[in-house]
Amino acid sequence: MRTPLAPDIEFTQIDPKYVKVTIIRNLLGWVPALAVAVGVALIINSNYSAATWIWVFPAVVAALFGWSLWVTVRRARVIGYAELDEELLVRSGIMFQKLSVVPYGRMQQVEINSGPLLANSGLATVELVTASADTNAKIPGVTRAEAERLRTKLTALGNSNMEGL
Repeated sequence: MRTPLAPDIEFTQIDPKYVKVTIIRNLLGWVPALAVAVGVALIINSNYSAATWIWVFPAVVAALFGWSLWVTVRRARVIGYAELDEELLVRSGIMFQKLSVVPYGRMQQVEINSGPLLANSGLATVELVTASADTNAKIPGVTRAEAERLRTKLTALGNSNMEGL
């Protein structure tokens, strides 16, 4: 996977199971909203039998849900990372692409987080903490084994690169 922000670098794509996790997260947010919209439409329609216009509101919520689901899946598929000699690159974004460059020597902490949905899929998020909040980066949707490997490698590289400071 390549990006126009760094065309000569090959990025490692995150686990495809992360797309399923993002779909479930999206469903957890939109299904209750859609249920409320349909419930309100049913109540209003039962009181005013000729109020077919009220079904526009649930249709708009359903359309927004479909658009949000499409964007979320596309956004999850473009996340990637590249391990270079001196830094780690993390890319994300579809329309507004972002390329985070985290020098190994600037890393203060590498955290592994896994909520219930990620843990159920065997995935985790690797969070890189630096002295500057602007250079912090997250790699969501990597397998637990890959997250542990990244944590071990990045911590070792961070310690060895900090020795020269």
